[in-house]
Amino acid sequence: MEVSFSTSTIGIWVLIVTVLVGAWRVLNWLWLKPKKLERLLRQQGLKGNSYRILFGDMKQSIQMLKEAKCKPMNLSDDCHDIAPRVFPFLHQIVKNYGKNCFIWVGPIPRLTIMDPEQIKEIFTRVYDFQKLDMNPLAKLLVTGLANYNGEKWTKHRKIINPAFHMEKLKLMLPTFCQSCDDMIRKWEGLVSSDGSCELDVWPSLQSMTSDVISRTAFGSSYEEGRRIFQLLNEQIKLALKSIQSVYIPGWRFLPTGTNQRMKEIDRDIRASLKDIIDKREKAIKAGEATNDDLLSILLESNYKEIQEHGNNKNVGMSIRDVIEECKLFYLGGQETTSLWLVWTMVLLSRHPDWQASARKEVVQIFGNQKPDYDRLSHLKIVTMILFEVLRLYPPAFTLARAVNRETKLGNLILPAGVQVCLPTILVQHDRELWGDDAIEFKPERFSEGVSKATKSQVSFFPFGWGPRICIGQNFGILEAKMALSLMLQRFSFELSPTYAHAPSNAIPMLQPQHGVHLILRKL
Repeated sequence: MEVSFSTSTIGIWVLIVTVLVGAWRVLNWLWLKPKKLERLLRQQGLKGNSYRILFGDMKQSIQMLKEAKCKPMNLSDDCHDIAPRVFPFLHQIVKNYGKNCFIWVGPIPRLTIMDPEQIKEIFTRVYDFQKLDMNPLAKLLVTGLANYNGEKWTKHRKIINPAFHMEKLKLMLPTFCQSCDDMIRKWEGLVSSDGSCELDVWPSLQSMTSDVISRTAFGSSYEEGRRIFQLLNEQIKLALKSIQSVYIPGWRFLPTGTNQRMKEIDRDIRASLKDIIDKREKAIKAGEATNDDLLSILLESNYKEIQEHGNNKNVGMSIRDVIEECKLFYLGGQETTSLWLVWTMVLLSRHPDWQASARKEVVQIFGNQKPDYDRLSHLKIVTMILFEVLRLYPPAFTLARAVNRETKLGNLILPAGVQVCLPTILVQHDRELWGDDAIEFKPERFSEGVSKATKSQVSFFPFGWGPRICIGQNFGILEAKMALSLMLQRFSFELSPTYAHAPSNAIPMLQPQHGVHLILRKL
């Protein structure tokens, strides 16, 4: 009986200690740690709302975003001042507290950084300022190179780099041209007897850029990859719900409808991509595959890396890693460029003088011929326009980094556990950095290049900056130049009376909430 009593007593004490430790951890996560971090930030002159348990500023932020989306913007002279609609809460916080401010993402303080020198330091010190740990449910959407840190990021960057060398990209230009030609022929088929048609161009541009990435990444057409794109688009919507909620540890294991559907989609996408990869690996080994698409180049680079290091298990990518990079090809290659082009068409519709100047340049350089790499590099006006569109309407309108250990940034000491936010859209619209005309469409500010326009400051970073700059930057620039040149050769365009100017925060991209309805006129 004594042994039994002693054992049960120990069991009760273990249970009590376990409960107390768990309670302490929850209390520390929900209150003690956030209040300590808040105190450390305020001691350095940083300002923001007081911490509110669990949700922080998220409820207010989501409510303001819902209200902002209720009505479109007026097409007035300041219609490019989109930050209050896209980022209403942060815009208000900066207005109320100044640029040295912070917001609360649940129990985590996120410090806003708008000083170009500090931004440069964050981009340069990739091991001190790391990509945020993704919500486990959001990881089902995509991870890959863009979200890795440390040695894994270094390894993947090295293996993927060859796929984006300029010599490889040059070989893909005919594919860019073919996909855009296909879209334009569809537009021509819609033209009425007066030589015009009206349509929402955004779905067309999405299909075109999806076709480009399908062909250049996998050697297939958009039609063949349609199911993967459809599943990814559904996953984006579900992941968005997850990202906008406070992450509660263990929540992903509950059998909710959203959780189950996200896992089901993930299994389907992985199975489809694994089938593509398996077929390509067999073709490469049999000497049947051509090394001219991103997947083949990636697999070849990965194979060489493994061979050079004697099949060390820590070298090269696993099949799971390759699948994640393929998902990133699909998402990154499609969404960013389609949004860049759709906002370019909006701005050129609003500014017909610049549209005419760009068309004149395209005709002078190419005539009626298809654009080629050498002559694309001579497009000065088109390049100025594309950069100004990226400044005013950056597809990825904010970037964030985690601080995992106490870190010095300029004159600040950032405690472990805070995050830093680089609000691309606020920095690129900042009058102190860009002048009183910061929210005006003025491509001429890029007439002497990005360095001159920014006064050599890190105040323009639509693709990121430094060692982690987007690996697909040159891919996107070439694709955008090609597509815009072909469109300008064949059509003029203007805003439809039904167009509603509604740039929208669709994390993590800047989307047109109601599409982009234009009137196209055949030339």
